[in-house]
Amino acid sequence: MLHRILSVAVGLTAALFIQTSSAQGLPAGVSQVRTVEGITEYRLANGLQVLLVPDDSKPTTTVNMTYHVGSRQENYGETGMAHLLEHLLFKGSKKHPTVWAEFTKRGLAANGSTWFDRTNYFASFASNEDNLRWYLGWQADAMVNSFIARKDLDTEMTVVRNEMEMGENNPQRILFEKTLATMYQWHNYGKNTIGARADVENVDIPRLQAFYRTYYQPDNATLIVSGKFDPEKVLRWIAADFRAIPKPTRKLPVQYTLDPVQDGERSVTLRRVGGVPLIFAGYHVPPGPSPDFAAVELLNLVMGDTPSGRLHKRLTEKQLAAATYAFAEGLAEPGFTLFGAQLAPGQDVDKARAAMLETLESVASEPVTDEEFKRAQAKWLNDWDQAFTNPEKVGVSLSESVAQGDWRLFFLQRDQVKALKREDVQRVATERLVTSNRTLGLYLPTEKPVRAPAPAKVDVAAELKTFKPQQAAKAVESFDATPANIDRRTERFEVGNLKVAVLPKGSRGNAVRAVMTLHFGDEKTLAGTNDLPSFVAELLDKGTATLSRQQVQDRLDALKTELSVSGSGGAVSIGLQTRREHLAEAVALVADLLRHPAFPEDALDELKRQSLASIEQNRREPGALASNTIARHGNPYPRGDVRYARTFDEMVQDIQGITNEKVKAFHQRFYGLQRAEFGAAGDIDVPALKAALQAGFGDWRGGEPYTRVPDPIVPIKPERFMVATPDKQNANFLARLEVPLTDMDADYPALSMANYLLGGGGNSRLWKRIRETEGLSYDVRTGVSWNTQEPNSAWTASAIFAPGNQPKVEVAFNDELAKALKDGFTAQELSEGKNGLLSFRRLSRAQDGVLASTLASNLHLGRTFEVSAKVDDALSKLTLQQVNDALRRYVKPDDLVKVFAGDFKKKP
Repeated sequence: MLHRILSVAVGLTAALFIQTSSAQGLPAGVSQVRTVEGITEYRLANGLQVLLVPDDSKPTTTVNMTYHVGSRQENYGETGMAHLLEHLLFKGSKKHPTVWAEFTKRGLAANGSTWFDRTNYFASFASNEDNLRWYLGWQADAMVNSFIARKDLDTEMTVVRNEMEMGENNPQRILFEKTLATMYQWHNYGKNTIGARADVENVDIPRLQAFYRTYYQPDNATLIVSGKFDPEKVLRWIAADFRAIPKPTRKLPVQYTLDPVQDGERSVTLRRVGGVPLIFAGYHVPPGPSPDFAAVELLNLVMGDTPSGRLHKRLTEKQLAAATYAFAEGLAEPGFTLFGAQLAPGQDVDKARAAMLETLESVASEPVTDEEFKRAQAKWLNDWDQAFTNPEKVGVSLSESVAQGDWRLFFLQRDQVKALKREDVQRVATERLVTSNRTLGLYLPTEKPVRAPAPAKVDVAAELKTFKPQQAAKAVESFDATPANIDRRTERFEVGNLKVAVLPKGSRGNAVRAVMTLHFGDEKTLAGTNDLPSFVAELLDKGTATLSRQQVQDRLDALKTELSVSGSGGAVSIGLQTRREHLAEAVALVADLLRHPAFPEDALDELKRQSLASIEQNRREPGALASNTIARHGNPYPRGDVRYARTFDEMVQDIQGITNEKVKAFHQRFYGLQRAEFGAAGDIDVPALKAALQAGFGDWRGGEPYTRVPDPIVPIKPERFMVATPDKQNANFLARLEVPLTDMDADYPALSMANYLLGGGGNSRLWKRIRETEGLSYDVRTGVSWNTQEPNSAWTASAIFAPGNQPKVEVAFNDELAKALKDGFTAQELSEGKNGLLSFRRLSRAQDGVLASTLASNLHLGRTFEVSAKVDDALSKLTLQQVNDALRRYVKPDDLVKVFAGDFKKKP
């Protein structure tokens, strides 16, 4: 399952308000507790807490069941139990024995996660009452009737081990684990949520079942439903499904362990093969509900943000590190903040460490400035506002507030951040960023130790007494995301050579998503450019003729806009996430970035160092080596061709050869509106957008003429590669097969369905065999990379596994593929596959980001959403013979190129 590591909580929150209302009309046994800013809390008689967050702005629903148990509640010998239960709940219950298969059949994007203070199970799907009703029923049955059986534990054990092995390949993840283990002597926050291998492998099933019966109860759970749904119906369904579960008579164990205040710097050193140097500096901080934790959040931005952060300016810009960052965890009990630096090959660890500690621990003598404070506060609040526009994100994010002690902390922290003063951040920085409170790779005694404040729990009820909720967000229109309605609502026009398609519709918080793509060059003019297109794109937001890099970032923050830029070959794409009132100004800023970039020398040097560090990291990574091996095998193109697959050494050589002059020359030669598209979806002021596009791009010409680089199918000789990656505890399998189809061919729906049934989800043949039955892989799948313009698509298969299990994985893969080709799929598989795949397609069309990207892509391809409607129709009418014939026609085992990458000397 989704095991959360190194996450940066978007902290959310504000002060106490209780709005009571009549219980009239509520189902029996259900009482309304309070309504705060559009979220209503209910309680069942058995103690189940229910939060309803209705929002019709997107035709999606998210359900999130959060249990108030995580690794913090585990006792000696029980590490990993909370995470193991997360896995086993998906193995089924009395009424629902095949959970993953049902998710896939119904098109549910579902998963679970375990963290220090909570475990949650969540699903998002295109609004559908049948799916919502089913998922609530499963959650009710899973709460008290999950199997938690020995047979399931035995098969899932290897999957959990594989998840451990996957993490063992990541130096940053393991350094995080070792740092926390050194920071905490007694508290369970020092133990990795996934658990000790010995505890997990030797878990006692009766003890695991007892853990389940203790914590998986209605009085220890919060059920959250957000998005589009009928609240009255949902309350009735919840009451019907959950009220029969009795309130338990047991008392939950009381947690009282706290670490004493740290009284001297601590150190840990991790030595592994591969990767690049990393440095962490960890400090103990207050619990998430504390007002001082809000100050920690801003302190992290002051120190760790890019490009404004002190660490970036004093390490990255001075070439002491390739990248710097910071993050903190808002936890129920005293937690931590971590500051990190990643070094490029050849950079001095001692100098970087000294500069990092000097930067962090000199804050008492170099106070936080008003400018730093205001910038950090604005950025944090902008991020909160962006997160709150997405009902799916809100539904899942509430888990973290629940885990801290009260869901209203979601709003309280927001208000705590708003109420902060620069002096608060400075005080917390001076108290916490001290030598004796630090964990790093060094020990230095001191005659006069400075102590951080003693750890203490927070009285959540007391903190909430001043809570005054803001007015709930206004209701927005209910949008029907069918292809026909999307096309009917879409407005199309042109600005010079820029083709535009916009879908004005209601959205929470007046949010808008937009995508702009420029195409330029051809096979000959792009030859030899190598990394230049991507570097030029990466550098676009680093400043303009009139704005510095920091001013660009400050302008984006002021406009509450998130911008992403990517480029490769003959294209550059700009993504925007903003608000209705800021869209026109955001477009003007994009025009300035595209037309007048500054390309500062220091930003180019920084990007080169980061790229070289990434290449060095990938040289020994099984997944990267497998992908590179596949890409290079049979590649017929010469060095310098945009279709050529390079070695890692060639990548390094190309990056080292990039100069600022070459970057500027590429931009001057290629950039312009030779061919470009703009797509947007959300709350759009169309006249204002037209005016902004006209002002920004109406007179823009130039650029190399665009002709798509041909990419015809090339016969590839079948081959089986074994790539050695010493000292890597996780291995990768990758297979590829060329398919002479585009996404407009008649066989597209049938092969898409065949792929879905073979390896496309939790009900697929490969998943059930390799993951569920034999427990060999945490992740196994197949997919088709569809070519939109030329009959040259690619079918791929992949899996991760313990190196010693390689023979079993290969046998299982070959066997299931052979069975599917010989016997075909069944009528039941096809019926369930149609329902699941069509539901996933509906869910995708409900995302404004997907809509904006597809609108732009359709302009480039000369399509509308009518194509999607036709594909939906074709999928719904597929026959079993069509699906089986497509699999046999295009997926030929003897033609596969296979790569296994790992340390195959290791035993399972």
